Amino acid sequence: MTNFLNLVTAGVALGFQYALVALGFVVIFKATHVINFAQGGFVMFGAYLTYQFGSVMGLPFALAVMLAMIGTALLGVLVERLILKRMVGKPPFALIMITVGLLFIIQEVVTRLWGFDALSIGDPWGIDTVDVGGIVIEVADIWAMVLGAIVIAAFFAFFRFTSLGLAMRATALDQEAALAQGMSARRVFASAWGISGAVAALAGVVIASGPGGLTPQVQFVALLAFPAIILGGLDSPGGAVIGGIVIGVTQTLTAGYQNDWAPWLGQNFQTVMPYVVMVIVLLIRPYGLFGTPEVKRI
Repeated sequence: MTNFLNLVTAGVALGFQYALVALGFVVIFKATHVINFAQGGFVMFGAYLTYQFGSVMGLPFALAVMLAMIGTALLGVLVERLILKRMVGKPPFALIMITVGLLFIIQEVVTRLWGFDALSIGDPWGIDTVDVGGIVIEVADIWAMVLGAIVIAAFFAFFRFTSLGLAMRATALDQEAALAQGMSARRVFASAWGISGAVAALAGVVIASGPGGLTPQVQFVALLAFPAIILGGLDSPGGAVIGGIVIGVTQTLTAGYQNDWAPWLGQNFQTVMPYVVMVIVLLIRPYGLFGTPEVKRI
């Protein structure tokens, strides 16, 4: 039972990491209906900016994270203003391929500047653990859950109580109606990319903290977060959170018990299990657990 609780706790912490990445996908999709496959690049860029500000320049860790979030948000705004603004009205496939290209560009820039070696972002919790009733929890996991919960709460408060958040929701529901009410689509789109960049930077910090260190492989967490977005629904922030936790717990339980129950599945099947869950859910609910079904009238 203790092993099960340890795995679930680790899975919830991992799920919050996925949720942070998934929220970046969702905020852009809600505002622009673009799936940003460059989100993994933003996660990597934000983590390396934190390393630059903290470990290289010697700034306090909290300040380094804040500056990295601002820097990655500016990158998101620049991408939207300089590139994607010119693609309004173009086929969705072209927009998707642009975000894929941006991912490879960011990856090349980051590895050119900082290399491929594992680096320490200077996080204050390191590899410390705490024992709670026999359940051993890494301090980095606790911070992942705390920071994730704070960001998620701020995220929902922003969309519910701020004028910009309401404008983004209105634009997502009906862009033409929002424009008729005097809302600026340009402001909404730029804000969505900026918010997505800031959240991605924080996700990169959370993922790269602890014993693993920072490597370019941090970007690939976005691939594992993608099933969480599909599971919860592409346009549902709440679904992204729940989907992230479900995927995280599924992955850790698979890693913990697969060798005992189904060794014939081979090594590292936990990396495949999120996609198995995603396929099963989509077969039952094609728009995800909390996604908005698209109704077409003929």
